[in-house]
Amino acid sequence: MSQFHFDLQHRDAATGARRGVFVTPHGPVQTPGFMPVGTQGTVKGVTIDQVAATGAHMILGNTYHLALRPGHETVRRLGGLHAMCGWEGPILTDSGGFQVFSLGEINKVTEHAATFRSHIDGRIVELTPEHSIEIQEALGSDVAMVLDHVIALPADPGAVTDAMERSIRWAKRCLEYANSDRQAKFAIVQGGLDETLRAQCARELTSMDFDGYAVGGLSVGEEPSEMYRVTAATTEHLPADHPRYLMGVGRPIDLLENVARGIDLFDCVMPTRNGRNSIAFTDAGPVKLRNAVHREDRRPVEQGCPCIACRHSRGYIRHLFNAGEMLGPILLSIHNLTYYQRLMAETRSAIEADRFEEFRREKIAGWDSAKTPGKAT
Repeated sequence: MSQFHFDLQHRDAATGARRGVFVTPHGPVQTPGFMPVGTQGTVKGVTIDQVAATGAHMILGNTYHLALRPGHETVRRLGGLHAMCGWEGPILTDSGGFQVFSLGEINKVTEHAATFRSHIDGRIVELTPEHSIEIQEALGSDVAMVLDHVIALPADPGAVTDAMERSIRWAKRCLEYANSDRQAKFAIVQGGLDETLRAQCARELTSMDFDGYAVGGLSVGEEPSEMYRVTAATTEHLPADHPRYLMGVGRPIDLLENVARGIDLFDCVMPTRNGRNSIAFTDAGPVKLRNAVHREDRRPVEQGCPCIACRHSRGYIRHLFNAGEMLGPILLSIHNLTYYQRLMAETRSAIEADRFEEFRREKIAGWDSAKTPGKAT
């Protein structure tokens, strides 16, 4: 019997939003849920206990980065990714496909493999679908993503079709090579912005025995409306009894809009990256703590937020950034991670109460209020 299963508990009455639980050997993941990104075995600037305190159920690591440094065999000898970083909950590892596309100085893709130059020491590395799974099994993650062929958009329709079809073939190779019954395998639906290709890819992947399905190749510069359109067109072809993961997304509004279209899991570097750059997420929109208006502001970043950053004043946190103190980025990273987890918890409650659409409108109205001309943030 599989150690993984997805319990779909409730569907929102007015939208495609779903409330569920994804069960793994390292514990349950409440969905809709957001995974903090711990690319290199750490959520940047935040201890693993602090990540847990934000309310996160599952974190993400990356095959590309961990294979290059410290090396997947080193991670294995350290007890696996869970033991190495001290995280007791579930971990999902990305396959490395996106990083090959975005970071490699050279990037050659053949039917056999993706070949790239390491951004660390310049050596040539070959990543096959089989090797991607081998690395992820050494890391010991709960969920392994298949290796997919990611291309920049917009692209020639022929190139999009070619990458989509190769992603299907690579997914099959990953599935056939996988050897761990303690690791779920998630396929990735590709197809650019073409709804027909997305539907074709989804149909072919769902004919295989995967534990979950991801929507990949979005949030790469397309308009949000295009992302929402493609997500909706993809999820309608995915099985209801499996988790659905939208990769690399994103802004709070993107989370809610895609929950409405049937997505269960998200990840993004945005909470910590914005935190390191003095931007805090709140229900009234983003707050730029470096702004002079906060110099003597005694209010917390967000009233009612339980995070440790909100025990301090905006004026103090602004001072930390201006003084170059590392505590400023740490505090705002924790605040933003907490905000995302609060948003997901509220989303789950709204779905259970069949009031998700009302909840979504309320949140968007609050975020839009920050755009009022002359409002100081």
